[in-house]
Amino acid sequence: MEAQSIELNRRETEALAAWSRAVEEESATPLEAARRIAAALGAHPGHGSAAGSSSFGFWTPELLETGVPEEEVALELLLPGENFDLCATTQRALFGVVHVPTIRAGEYTWAVVDGLEAGTRHRVGPFYRLSYPDRSTGRSGDSPARRRHILDPLAASVPFGATAPAELYDVAGMLAARRDAGYFADLEMRPDPDGVPRMTGPANMLEIHTATATEEGTLEALAERYRDIAERIRRNEELSAADHSFIGYDAVQLMPVEPTIVYEAGSAFWEETSDDPPPHEGELAELEVVLRRPDTTNWGYDVMTVASPAPNPTLLRSGRPDELLDFIATLHAFPGRPIRVVLDVVYGHADNQALDLLNRHFFAGANMYGQNLNYRHPVVRAILLEMQRRKSNYGVDGVRVDGAQDFIWWEASEQKLYYDDEYLSLMNDVEQEAAGVRYRPWMVFEDGRPWPRDDWELASSYREVTKKLPNVVQWGPLTFAHNTPFLFTFWISKWWRIEEILQVGSHWITGNSNHDTLRRGTQVDPEERINTYLGETLPQILANAYDNPASRMFDAFLPGIPMDFLNANMRAPWSFIRNTDDRYGVKVISEEAFFLDWAVNEATFARPESFTRLKARGFTDLGDLRRFMRALDAAVRTTDYVLPSVARLLENHDPPLPGPRPYTPEGLKTIARAWMDDVHDYCTVERYAKDLEPARAARNLEVRRFARARPWLVGNLTATDAFDRLRPSDGSVIFFGLRSAPDASESLLFVANMEGAPREITPVDLPVAGLPRDGWEQALATRGLEQAAADVPVVLTNGSGVVFRRDGTPLRSR
Repeated sequence: MEAQSIELNRRETEALAAWSRAVEEESATPLEAARRIAAALGAHPGHGSAAGSSSFGFWTPELLETGVPEEEVALELLLPGENFDLCATTQRALFGVVHVPTIRAGEYTWAVVDGLEAGTRHRVGPFYRLSYPDRSTGRSGDSPARRRHILDPLAASVPFGATAPAELYDVAGMLAARRDAGYFADLEMRPDPDGVPRMTGPANMLEIHTATATEEGTLEALAERYRDIAERIRRNEELSAADHSFIGYDAVQLMPVEPTIVYEAGSAFWEETSDDPPPHEGELAELEVVLRRPDTTNWGYDVMTVASPAPNPTLLRSGRPDELLDFIATLHAFPGRPIRVVLDVVYGHADNQALDLLNRHFFAGANMYGQNLNYRHPVVRAILLEMQRRKSNYGVDGVRVDGAQDFIWWEASEQKLYYDDEYLSLMNDVEQEAAGVRYRPWMVFEDGRPWPRDDWELASSYREVTKKLPNVVQWGPLTFAHNTPFLFTFWISKWWRIEEILQVGSHWITGNSNHDTLRRGTQVDPEERINTYLGETLPQILANAYDNPASRMFDAFLPGIPMDFLNANMRAPWSFIRNTDDRYGVKVISEEAFFLDWAVNEATFARPESFTRLKARGFTDLGDLRRFMRALDAAVRTTDYVLPSVARLLENHDPPLPGPRPYTPEGLKTIARAWMDDVHDYCTVERYAKDLEPARAARNLEVRRFARARPWLVGNLTATDAFDRLRPSDGSVIFFGLRSAPDASESLLFVANMEGAPREITPVDLPVAGLPRDGWEQALATRGLEQAAADVPVVLTNGSGVVFRRDGTPLRSR
């Protein structure tokens, strides 16, 4: 594009500004006005009647508060050169810079610009931000003031992360070319009371962390993984045990894919090496920038809110947002039965890094994650809802809301904290459109209120949102992080919650293998009461606890929507992953010291690809590394994390510790970064594919398919159903139950040893009123019970179980 052809379309800009003023004047409430205006904020190619026009809108109350004149505010457009490469690891790029005037309407700043070509799958578009002189820099004489910038919180493409200028991207053109339009034409949905169609829920779901799901760690690589499986299914070829771990699900929930925090220290991904030039309108200047391909690792939940509609560039092989759309289309076209896509969104908090990127009105004070967002402010409220809508417009089937108990506000006059349930209701009502089909997604809320109150585990009902919004599903009590099924008495201690699942579980996500529980599992002190029936070593025990055959059957048999975690399916490790910390990085890894006990053994540590960075720093022996991490954890606790004191304690440790000496604060930071990068690589599931037991993976898939064929199992127990445990326990926890199809076509009998010593059981002798003694045939069985019959004694060992089926429904009532 030629700079000479880029200019403000004043007529269109004035019309846009006049429209926003009129909306504010005629709307019944500030929120109504803000929501209408928010839809126009951000960058929109194809605005107005002039060919090649693009509109830009920003909410800029800070400009009014600091008295910046309208004429000093420009839309800064940065035009990449011909050799610009989004995939280059590092490049020195020269951008042509054009400043375009803007028009202000109250708290909003607008510009409609002619002559721009938006980015596409095959073309990089111009980058943009607002720019104005910083009069506080104290320049004297004729020296120009440094310039300050306002980024676009609603950016659709941020190839160099949320802290860099956004790219003008043709989102509408991308969505119009989607390959799964037929999927939406055939959807069966139920209308909400106001008539808007609503996606129905799945029968089961798989949670995936994109960055560790493949060796490359991108959305495109994950889509290729599913396309490869799909192609072999179409060819009727045999699937591997790893393939089985990805399929048999109605839905896949991606852990957050929005941009996350960046490095606290070191080089930025967008680093300007010359002063930002202040060209006059119509003039072209140059700006030199050193660009680095984003390479941070993160578990997904450390977000800055900025650019939430955009995919995280670290998850994009090509740097193009199309990869998220391609992944969704791939799953929607999966053979036999389309797989729905659920996005995990984080709007309950923002990392402290957001403080430098958003104006002060976005924030309502600090919390344990960083910052509370100011949901009570109508414009903040509207922008957050618009972020959700734009991300959902990729064509997602469901939205999982992280930490819904964090949507809170403080009423100063009452000195009381309130949950913003009205905002949750607005999230639930967000409408989206894909391939011309207007609908609302299936909604899941993680809400453990009154967490973090001390008694939250006892006090939480996990039903606060579902009580108000009947279509909503919440995370159930067994999915939260504190669940540790590898400790003795776990299942018996959770019996009171299981009784609740029987009654209200249809509106819960169930299962205990997810990113939170598996992470918390590796933080448990190995000296706790470990269920040694699960395996001979701690890694075996952990893997068997979260990939437990009895638990999988239990999840399928009871009410609710079972969710598995891919890392648990693949028996791969998982931990807290974030390599960006400088100030607290050493403290963060000290809290992960037990990971080496639970997830690493001599064989996996010895693999050439394992812990390469730490080995290069002298930690070549697993025992030595464990000893160092225990000492680090103790030093951090002893000093209350005073880093120089931590370094001194480690340096003077007796006996001396391994690793790079002498220990210094900077050296410990280097070790922390190496730990995080090594653990991220170590958790990549592909590295464990060859270790999978084919029969075990096949049985897990069989359980999923069995439950998918019986969607009625999601519902709560009825009068013809029963579920209980054998009493007294006598050293083992035996769960059993009877469930019948609503159409009286069949009954299912379940029995399993959830934990403890072996126990001999004759299934038809279980204490279930009216239980028929004949007609049962085996439907599912764990290893070793393939020949079990309902009327013959069977020995149930820890983690084993069996399901029988029978035509018809027993005549009984509870």
